[in-house]
Amino acid sequence: MHEKLFTPGPTEVRSELLKELSTAQIHHRTEKFSDIYDDIQGNLKKLLFTENPVFLFSSSSTGAMEAAVTNGVKKRCLNFVNGAFSDRWHQITKKNGVACDKVEIPWDQAVKPELVEEKLKTGKYDAITVVLNETSTGLMNPVKEIGEVVKKFDDVLFLVDAVSGMAGTEIRVDDWGIDMCLAGVQKAFALPAGLTVASVSDDLLKRAEEVESKSYYFNLPLLYKYHQRSQTRTTPAIPQIFALQKQLDDIVNLEGIENRFARHQEMAEYVQNWALEYFDIYAEEGYWSNTVTCIENNRGIDVNNLINTLVEKYNIRIANGYGDLKNKAFRIGHMGDLSLADIKGLLATIESILEL
Repeated sequence: MHEKLFTPGPTEVRSELLKELSTAQIHHRTEKFSDIYDDIQGNLKKLLFTENPVFLFSSSSTGAMEAAVTNGVKKRCLNFVNGAFSDRWHQITKKNGVACDKVEIPWDQAVKPELVEEKLKTGKYDAITVVLNETSTGLMNPVKEIGEVVKKFDDVLFLVDAVSGMAGTEIRVDDWGIDMCLAGVQKAFALPAGLTVASVSDDLLKRAEEVESKSYYFNLPLLYKYHQRSQTRTTPAIPQIFALQKQLDDIVNLEGIENRFARHQEMAEYVQNWALEYFDIYAEEGYWSNTVTCIENNRGIDVNNLINTLVEKYNIRIANGYGDLKNKAFRIGHMGDLSLADIKGLLATIESILEL
């Protein structure tokens, strides 16, 4: 039987979107596909408040993270690490032989603009990586304010992992000076896994022409060549593209972008208030996520037992703490197409199980 997902990705997918996956296949080198591609482009640009091209990667977000650093670093990259996925970006950078350094910050603390400015003043770096929304900790870094710092350094590219934030919280790519903003669609987009979207700036494309290519599949100039024809460079995940087109149309024209952000904010505040009443919140106050809350297990509950009870008795799934936070915390995703009523029902069920 279907488990309703309140995990921080993958997320619950509406039946209307699942039906799109069974649409009859079309050839990806046709005018029909290009029309779909252009429609998706238009709505992604609206969602991200950008005039930049938005590439479609038939890969997990890790692939686009790899593309960012293999195409965008000529001198040296600085990876800001305050969670599992920002650390992954550092590992990706190292494994690809890209010169890099890591700035490690406690996982419950945000990356502060002052720290970014201090590091960039050294002149050692021409790119930085930051995670907007750390899925592992429920912490949202101040990307807008960091972007204002990066703008002071003309040669520095600003690369942002927005995986569990995009489509659930406002991201103004152009105003904030983001050179790559990437996200997999299996989180706040509320779509089946298999696609990643990434906005790419002119500065990043220029840098990619200068950098010695380290990748064929993730080569941005080659991807851009096909993008200009309203095509993907290689055979894309066509069923997921049908679903993405439908979801973007619903977000932009049915729910409305601002209304979607407001709904996510409402769900986040409800979960956070509940967490403060019964437990505590792991992330630093003032930097709580709009899409996932990491709830500190200060009551010493059996987190695995809670998860198993929710699954076995109620067909509901939440997530344990990630990595070192396993059993020390649990995570509730409040993103995608979930409603406040869904969230209230989940939390009432947890209260009943734990006799809170």
